[in-house]
Amino acid sequence: MMTLVRTLEALLFSSQKPLTTKELLAAVKGAGDQGELMPNEFAKTSEAGVAAALEQMKIEFIEQSRAFQLIEKAEGWQFASDPAYAPWVRQLFPVAKPARLTPPSLETLAIVAYRQPITRADIEAVRGVAVDGVLQSLMERGLVKIAGRAEVPGRPLLYETTQFFLDHFGLRTLDELPNSEELRRRYLPTATVPAAAAPPAAEVAAESSETEKEDALSDSEPPAPQA
Repeated sequence: MMTLVRTLEALLFSSQKPLTTKELLAAVKGAGDQGELMPNEFAKTSEAGVAAALEQMKIEFIEQSRAFQLIEKAEGWQFASDPAYAPWVRQLFPVAKPARLTPPSLETLAIVAYRQPITRADIEAVRGVAVDGVLQSLMERGLVKIAGRAEVPGRPLLYETTQFFLDHFGLRTLDELPNSEELRRRYLPTATVPAAAAPPAAEVAAESSETEKEDALSDSEPPAPQA
């Protein structure tokens, strides 16, 4: 018997990319729009119904100890092999492993992740060392990107994590970071914002001289005649 769960399984199996609940719903309800003879028995399915069916499928795979699983990523739902079979699956992809993140890179990435958007100066205020090279490395690996400029003197660049960061660490949103609420509220040192630049000494001297001249002229004016 054809069920919504099996229909969604076919859609996910056929897709080359993750599918969101809305995309799956559109595909489920869209069947039959091109004049097919077979009626679409899922035409009245709701988004809540699709979400429930996905959860059911996820549980079924776990209970059946399948070699693959259904996971929800930031971009949507997707099938993935069980990590327990990684040593064998890896034989199909004999590419060089990416270099592991160094401790300085992990520290910098964690600061960006929990306090984004954040300036380089504020990152350095927390770590106590320069992070130019580390930030460049994280950007080259696609984990961090430039998010604009801060509204402070000098307009320094702001940095934030990327979509690839979420995928790399298996997160749907930043709210799934460990202890996200607590660590976002925790006090961290920040860089000192430079004060507005003082006017050049020559300008100060010129202004002072002009004021003295005005005062001198005012003192030399004759008193107004008495009525």
